[in-house]
Amino acid sequence: MKYLKYILGFIAILVVGFFLMGIIKPQLAYDCEVIVEKPANESWAVVQDEEKMSEWLPGFQKIEQVSGTPGTVGAVSMVYFDNDGQQMSIKETITEIVPNESMSMTFEDDFMNMDYKMSLTSIDGKTKISSSTTAVGNGTISKSIMALIGGSIKAQEEANLINLKKTIEDNTKDYFPTKEESFEANENDK
Repeated sequence: MKYLKYILGFIAILVVGFFLMGIIKPQLAYDCEVIVEKPANESWAVVQDEEKMSEWLPGFQKIEQVSGTPGTVGAVSMVYFDNDGQQMSIKETITEIVPNESMSMTFEDDFMNMDYKMSLTSIDGKTKISSSTTAVGNGTISKSIMALIGGSIKAQEEANLINLKKTIEDNTKDYFPTKEESFEANENDK
């Protein structure tokens, strides 16, 4: 009986500690960055290309527009991912956009809400891509879980940016055809 009291006391301490973690650290904030060996306008074009999103966002399936004009402030979309065979969706709202420079969004799902900003900075023909994230769990349990797994959430963003770097550097799609190339393509179509 004495051991049972110790075991129950230990479990109670663990439970209280778990909930205290969410109270002490109710939000998660982190920054990440990579340097890409391509110019900012091409990097931006790849980031915005829905056909390439599955190359750098694990499990990405599709985006469905809910309201607003795609790629503009106020646009709301549902972003769908495959998470180990289960489809999950995240509501994305664009809160700020400066083409070729930055985009800010909020992401909402049942587990957490996230404020996210991606910035692109030109540096000698290369591009520094920086992300800044602040996430808050939706509820006491979510906040405590986020306090526990915060490192793995940041590691996932770092992996996403490394995948994005590779996707941009491997890109062969011409997002900016010259007028001569367009004219030649039109002439060849005749």
